[in-house]
Amino acid sequence: MQQSICEATTRTTLRRMGYNSRRAHRVPLISTTNRKKRLQFARAHQNWTVEDWKNVAWSDESRFLLRHSDGRVRIWRKQNENMDPSSLVTTVQAAGGGGVMVWGMFSWHTLGPLVPIGHRLNATAYLSIVSDHVHPFMTTMYPSSDGYFQQDNAPCHKARIISNWFLEHDNELNMTMSC
Repeated sequence: MQQSICEATTRTTLRRMGYNSRRAHRVPLISTTNRKKRLQFARAHQNWTVEDWKNVAWSDESRFLLRHSDGRVRIWRKQNENMDPSSLVTTVQAAGGGGVMVWGMFSWHTLGPLVPIGHRLNATAYLSIVSDHVHPFMTTMYPSSDGYFQQDNAPCHKARIISNWFLEHDNELNMTMSC
């Protein structure tokens, strides 16, 4: 036996129970392995002072899309459940719709270069960025080699040619920080 229930009755009942229709919070989809690496990084640097962090140059890539869906997802949840896993929507970076991809870096002291990337970023293209942009920025901003270059664990950042480049220049740059 199937019965239909009025949509308005359902909404009213949910509200009486303390639920409201709200937008789901968007959180990046992070693998368990990367979550553990990020926690390890945070614990290793938890006692750093502001002065320590002033010596870090941060970097990342980002894609800016011209057209995209706003991705709004509505869910029913209670007010204090905004970060409950059942109330979250995971996000991934997706291509499409036209746009531009850029790589950039900044430090406490200044903005660094912003480099347009005309194609997918692979290790060879990233090596050009490291040698043409990271190296001059780091040697200028941190002439006594007391700066740290931060990058995430993207595959092109961990490639052998990148690791070898940093080993060859270790007297000029501190080890990179990955998180």
